[in-house]
Parts: sequence; structure tokens; C-alpha cells
Amino acid sequence: MNRTAIYALTPQGARLGKVLADRLVGDLFLPYRLAEEYRAIPFYRLMEVVARNFSSYPRQVFIAAAGIVVRVISPHLKRKDCDPAVIVLDHQGRYVISLLSGHLGRANELAREIALLTGGEAVITTATDVAGVPSIDLLASEKGFIILNIDAIKSVNMAILTGEPVQIFDPESRLCLMDHECMGFNVEQVAEKKDWVKSKPGIWVTWKDKRPDPITRQLILHPRCLVAGIGCNRGTDSREIVELIRSTFRENALALHSLKCLSTIDAKRGESGLREAAQQLGVPLSFASPSELKSIRVPHPSRVVEKHVGVSSVCEAAALLKSGSGRLLVPKTRSLNATLAVALEG
Repeated sequence: MNRTAIYALTPQGARLGKVLADRLVGDLFLPYRLAEEYRAIPFYRLMEVVARNFSSYPRQVFIAAAGIVVRVISPHLKRKDCDPAVIVLDHQGRYVISLLSGHLGRANELAREIALLTGGEAVITTATDVAGVPSIDLLASEKGFIILNIDAIKSVNMAILTGEPVQIFDPESRLCLMDHECMGFNVEQVAEKKDWVKSKPGIWVTWKDKRPDPITRQLILHPRCLVAGIGCNRGTDSREIVELIRSTFRENALALHSLKCLSTIDAKRGESGLREAAQQLGVPLSFASPSELKSIRVPHPSRVVEKHVGVSSVCEAAALLKSGSGRLLVPKTRSLNATLAVALEG
């Protein structure tokens, strides 16, 4: 399925919509009277087609009046971390407005891309972009971080706009904000947890489980840097695998949001339980050859495992191999039919 839905209402808009659909590889939606001519998907009422499409396309482009668009999308708005990018432009493509999800949805980026195609002007109104300073939600999104408490973004971005110092607790420098002059805002590095000042806005980067404090102005970011190595018996159900991962993360105070991928041996490619577990957790599933796994030294090799699959370790070796760091956070742990180890990516 394409990622971009493009809507138009007039013949002029339909012509521009066809150009954008071709260039952006999107689906074009037009009223029935126009759809056949432009090989578009027909609709009777814009309100109805948007209701069907709003959660399915991460990028929504409207060639229509902004007021109409506001009315049709408003019933479907949820949160800034899950709403799609919404762009509005006139049927001449003169003004391309980033209307919704400018940062997290990349609407600002899409507006600029469309403006280049139409020869028009991208209209960007997010405060940090207007001021020419970075927004923390965009920085986090670009690095693939999970934002735990969306509401705290406002405090940090406001501090950036006003020149107020922003605390950064990032002991492994995963956000890469050490050089504050290059970033264009005032950064205060916090080396120890005890040095954090609750009254100041700041960013806390961690792969450990952490609950946001509603009283403080602390934005919690989870980098995707934990690799779960998995071994399992043939036919192991996805529910058992997912529960083993969830309970192990919970018991070791690891943030499930920081899970980057599942990793296992090539011989498990046919296991539907592993594929389904990865899908449920929203992460990719990677495979390693026996020779790759044999090259990894593990703390708990097993003769039994070696007898059955030809390597002395699956879960620990797969976790360490994929993480590339050699730092095992959770050694081999097991359920009835599966084993799990967790490694930290360097």
C-alpha cells in the first residue's frame, strides 16, 4: 500500500493531484465525476473517504481550501505522535502548507518536497523552524528514539526557543548533543543522576525502564539499542516468546521501547511464532548463520544446544553478534520452549 493519499476536488486540482501522485508514488482520490479521467480512486463525499483513509496513510495531501481540510480531519485527530502528516495546497501549487504533524509526521519536510515539485512556497509555522533552531521531537525522530512522554516536548522546545539551558542526561551520548554550539541551543550536560535539577527542563536518554514524573519538565527518550537473542523449540507459539521478552524486560528494568530487533539462527526461518512475535513487538527479525554464531564467545555454551543445532549457543550468541558490542545485559533465560538473552548495542 502507498504511504501518501492525495485528495482534490476541482478539475485544476485533479490535474495537479495526478502529477503529485505520480511523483510521490501516492494514491489519488477524486470525486466520481473526475476519477475516471485521471485513473483515480473515486469518492462521493470527502468526509467519508478521509474517515476511511486517515489512519491508513501516514502522509495526507489535500488540494483544497484549508478550512475544508480542518473540518474533515478534526474528528480523527488523536495525538501528535500518531497523527499523519497533513499538507494543504491551492490548486495552482503556489502555497504548500504544513498543517499537521510538522515534526514527528515529517509534514514540514513533505511540504518542502511538494513545493519543489510545484514551484511554490512551503508554508511552515512551527516555532522552532521559524526561529531557525532545532526541535527536540524532530531530533529524536530522526534518530529513531521513542518519546515516552509527548507532553514534555513543549517544555524543552520552549526552553530552546527562549535560550533557557536544557539539561541533558545521556551517559552514552546516544542523542549526540555534546556540541551544543553546533546544535544552536544551550545544553547543560548532566553526568550523574543525582545532579539532575527537577525545576529545569531537560532530556533524559535511557534504555532502562523509567516512569515520567508529571511534576518535572523532564522529557524521556528511549533509544532503540537492545537486541533480543532468541532460541526456541520447533512450533513455539508467539505468545510464549512475547511473554518471555516482556517479563524479562520487566524483571530487569529494561525499556521495551528500546527493543531494536529479535535475532536468531538461520535454522529458525520457518518458525511462524518468531515472525509473529516480532510483528507484535513492532521490530524486525534477523537471522545469523551457524558460522557467525560460532565466532561469538558466550558465557553459557551448551552441549545440548550444539548437539541439536550445531552451535553451542543461539540466544546469547545471536544477541551479542547483532549488538556488535559484546555487552550482555541479560544472560540466557528460559521459558518452557524458548530461550532469551539481551545485549546492548554499542
